[in-house]
Amino acid sequence: MKFMDFCAGIGGGRLGLEKNNLQCVAHSEIDMIPNYTYRLFFGEEEKNYGDLMRIDTKTLPDFDVLIGGFPCQTFSIVGKRAGFEDSRGQIIYGLIKILVEKDIPYFILENVKGLVNHNKGETLKVILEELSRIGYYVDYKVLNSEKYGVPQLRERIYFVGVKKELLKKPFEWPKPTDTPNLQDYLIDTDNDILDFNNPTWQKYINNKYNKGRFNFEELLKEDYLVLDWRQSDLRIYRGKTPTLRTGRHGILYVKNGKLKKLSGYEGLLLQGFPKELANKAKNAKINSNKLLSQAGNAMTVSVIEAIGKSLLECI
Repeated sequence: MKFMDFCAGIGGGRLGLEKNNLQCVAHSEIDMIPNYTYRLFFGEEEKNYGDLMRIDTKTLPDFDVLIGGFPCQTFSIVGKRAGFEDSRGQIIYGLIKILVEKDIPYFILENVKGLVNHNKGETLKVILEELSRIGYYVDYKVLNSEKYGVPQLRERIYFVGVKKELLKKPFEWPKPTDTPNLQDYLIDTDNDILDFNNPTWQKYINNKYNKGRFNFEELLKEDYLVLDWRQSDLRIYRGKTPTLRTGRHGILYVKNGKLKKLSGYEGLLLQGFPKELANKAKNAKINSNKLLSQAGNAMTVSVIEAIGKSLLECI
């Protein structure tokens, strides 16, 4: 089976489907920064069709599965939640147009958990009604990446669609698995190390939210303890990391008595990207913060792999 990768980012969704032996025929990504990383990972020869809202569907290759992590900024609790009033929120209609005009049998879509309750549930209702109207059996569920192959707390909503006449048996969501060992992911040797005497850090840990809450001498004794350096308060995690996302660069962890900054390389691993590709990005000297943002905006490879397997079983 063949698929096309829309809103492709750096290819997390692609990798998940390729692990199920599906073949990617092309991709669509408007942002040339992640597209550079995508081409680094998958090669220069593949055509990027660019802005999906401007694609002439007659020029697209044939494919069986549409996968897309359509933009989440307008639905996220950290965004302005403008929904369909924002042009980015209209991209779902661009995907619907492609589904109809190319008569695509199957799709997998991903978005932020905030979509579930956006506009008191009306946004989700409209999306489901539109996808059903054009002939698809649609199911959706919020899955946490922590339960599907990586030690990262990352809740996302996933949609699976099958043309009603092609559904052989009900789609069943993949069952959760044990969370893997965090220490196998925090393995970069080139991370920045935080200096405790840094004035910015001292001001932060002594602000009204954090002062007196932590004994840092004790924290530094616990390897792989994760500290989330948020705008105001510090949060601590054990055995997992908080959600990676675009612009979130304040995730630290303890290793060998030092406080290290989570790197872009490690961000890729925490999203299920293989070491081979993480090494490619590192060797290409992509800025670690930019790479961490790109990883944070990607689909979790292992989640898509599990969903793809379940989709194949139902068809």
